[in-house]
Amino acid sequence: MKKLYSLFFALLLAIGVLAGCGASTEEPKKNTASEGNQQAQEEKADFPVTIKDALDNEVVIESKPEKIVSLIPSNTEISFALGLGNEIVGISDYDNYPAETAEKEKIGAMDFNVEKIISLKPNLVLAHESGANYGEAGLQQLRDAGIAVFIVNEAKNFDDVFNSINMIGTATGKKDEAEQLVESMRAKLEEIKEKAKTIKDEDRKKVFIEVAPAPEMYAAGTNTFMNEMLSILHADNIITEEGWPKVDPEAIIEKNPDVIITTHGYYTEDPVGNVLGRNGWQEINAVKNNQVVDVDSDMVNRSGPRLVEGVELLAKAIYPETFK
Repeated sequence: MKKLYSLFFALLLAIGVLAGCGASTEEPKKNTASEGNQQAQEEKADFPVTIKDALDNEVVIESKPEKIVSLIPSNTEISFALGLGNEIVGISDYDNYPAETAEKEKIGAMDFNVEKIISLKPNLVLAHESGANYGEAGLQQLRDAGIAVFIVNEAKNFDDVFNSINMIGTATGKKDEAEQLVESMRAKLEEIKEKAKTIKDEDRKKVFIEVAPAPEMYAAGTNTFMNEMLSILHADNIITEEGWPKVDPEAIIEKNPDVIITTHGYYTEDPVGNVLGRNGWQEINAVKNNQVVDVDSDMVNRSGPRLVEGVELLAKAIYPETFK
């Protein structure tokens, strides 16, 4: 009997061992916590990072910024395009894109509120070269409060914009996303350039870009984004002065543009009607042929990811048959 019990016990033990070692038909569950930790470790590996800003200052960013304040709309648009919407905690009073900016804390404009920024406890403040001198005292207060301040370059052409995107990407741990964004913008720009090459020299249009209406009329001249866009589109800017010169309405009549673009529709009522109804302008080709178009100022002038879309807007306004 003892032998019988011993054999029976040994048989049960063997069955149990085999069951424990048997292959399961169920798929192993993913260890999401482990994957999250791995991603966090990879992000930490990119920091601390030392990067030179637009004023050649060496800025040390100790860890991936969890709270970011942006002092200018272009920095904000770039940050959102890189997937940093949740990290943005403060923006300028002029920020209006994307729609989520309406939910963010406003910190002022050129005269930003230093105390408000500090109260938001950011790890990083994205400043801008255009306002760095004006706001230097405030920026130094932020540095003294232990906040990393990174000054982004003032972009004057597309290459400068691509540089801005890559700078912000490196400073925020979004380097790969920045490179992908720049690559997609370059590709779209090349598509537009290729289509513009089909425009014959004899079909080139003369364009006037009005950024402020009469009686104080201002235009986009050379060394501006909009001038570069016209060059890309094989169109000629009738304004040959640099920057944003004040213009004489009589001079515009003499230069007789084929297309008139206005960019002040966000604050003037019926900008197209304003141009079409001007005394003495009825003989301008653009007015006679009803080629007067108002475009979104931000998309053709703000140095951010939507600039390529701005080129498309101008292309459709100037050469509607080519860029349908």
